[in-house]
Amino acid sequence: MELLDFLRALRVRWRWVVAGLLIGTVAATVVTLATTPQYEARTQLFVSTRQGADGTELYSGSSFSQQRVKSYIEVVTTPRVLDPVIAELGLTATAADLATRITVAAPLDTVLVDIAVRDPDGPRAAAIANAVSRSFMSVVESLEKVGDDPSPVRVSSVRDAAPPERPVAPSVPFNMVLGVLFGLLAGGAAAMVRQLLDTAVRGERDVTALVDAPVLGEIPFDRQAGTNPTLVRQPQSVRAEAFRSLRTNLQFVDAVCRLDALVVTSSVPQEGKSTTAVNLALACVDNGLTVCVVDADLRRPRIAHYLGLVDSVGLTTVLLGRIELDGALQRWGGGNLYVLTAGDTPPNPSEMLGAAVMSELIDQLRERFDLVIIDAPPLLPVTDAALLSTHAAGALLIAGAGKVHRDELRRSLRILDNAGARLLGVVLNLLPLSSRAAQGYYNYAADKPGSAARRLFRRPPDPGGESVDPAAAPVPQPVARTH
Repeated sequence: MELLDFLRALRVRWRWVVAGLLIGTVAATVVTLATTPQYEARTQLFVSTRQGADGTELYSGSSFSQQRVKSYIEVVTTPRVLDPVIAELGLTATAADLATRITVAAPLDTVLVDIAVRDPDGPRAAAIANAVSRSFMSVVESLEKVGDDPSPVRVSSVRDAAPPERPVAPSVPFNMVLGVLFGLLAGGAAAMVRQLLDTAVRGERDVTALVDAPVLGEIPFDRQAGTNPTLVRQPQSVRAEAFRSLRTNLQFVDAVCRLDALVVTSSVPQEGKSTTAVNLALACVDNGLTVCVVDADLRRPRIAHYLGLVDSVGLTTVLLGRIELDGALQRWGGGNLYVLTAGDTPPNPSEMLGAAVMSELIDQLRERFDLVIIDAPPLLPVTDAALLSTHAAGALLIAGAGKVHRDELRRSLRILDNAGARLLGVVLNLLPLSSRAAQGYYNYAADKPGSAARRLFRRPPDPGGESVDPAAAPVPQPVARTH
């Protein structure tokens, strides 16, 4: 993982870092409050030898003392030194327990011995340090004594221990800094692990790593989309501008190849393909196009519910030959948007959508409308969308942020490729609004309604040499109520 990936993970998973920071701070506070205060008393001893005033003897005596000091460090914490201290002060601790509270050190190239004692009681820490010094001096004298001759080594106190005024532990600043650092490291590590284990598609970077086709649009998440899917009618909203941007990008796709019918699908359910199909159609209608939306999701049709249309007749009714196309089309909003709802749910949706009559119906709609938008089922559960994509100019794949995983998106692309369908592009849907770096961009990117879309979506001249104007094409009359 590169540095940019690491920083991106911290930015996306910042809540994990904050949680780690809080946990580390709380843990440091609890440890600090639960730790018994410890006081430290220090005493210092000087080790010397009994030698004459000759220079050689002084030097040899100093070297002898330095060598002896190295051994004396180990002697201080032995039971021979500590047992008399325990008896003198009436301590309940054993020699081994008392040794854990004593620190002995000898500064380099000196004959000094520093003794530090820690205890919950300050005066008692000083008393123990002084008692250890006295006991140590006595033990050294007895160890170094040979026969009746006096000991050649003499240990004297340089500094007696005084009762400390403040505890040395716990150290509040040290514990808090340690807790903060540990919390940040733990939170950052958790964020990285979570990022590595997260296979969901979160943004354009995840899509472009898998798909060669362009990302044609980024639609922000809106809680009202389920109950009020036609938010494009709110012309100043960020979501409306996102659909206008998608419409503009599709115009450039149409400039390369004739785009008169497209399939809107997704990898799995709940990615927002139906709301995307509806709002894209409304955005194109606002730009002067005549658009037909076909609800080809015969298993879970939603278009009629979103637009408040009658669903008793529709696509299945036309395919079965029970009604003519003109009688099944419904006009919505009094404009140039026509809808062919799903109709009754058949027992064999895949067979109906893959039949030749469906291909003929799509061709018929192409002749009547500037653009035909087919809302198809998701690719992974069923094969309907792959079949329909071969009859249209291509497929528009909706990728719901946080809904679809990279492996699912990869499998969807494979399905379209195996079916020989053309992928027009990917639309990122349900994006958190905070992830859009330039929300204000859409306030400037909205193109003016009028001739731009009509020029790009215009049909080529017919064999007779006359161009066909979509506005002059015959428009079917609805048989249901007008909204």
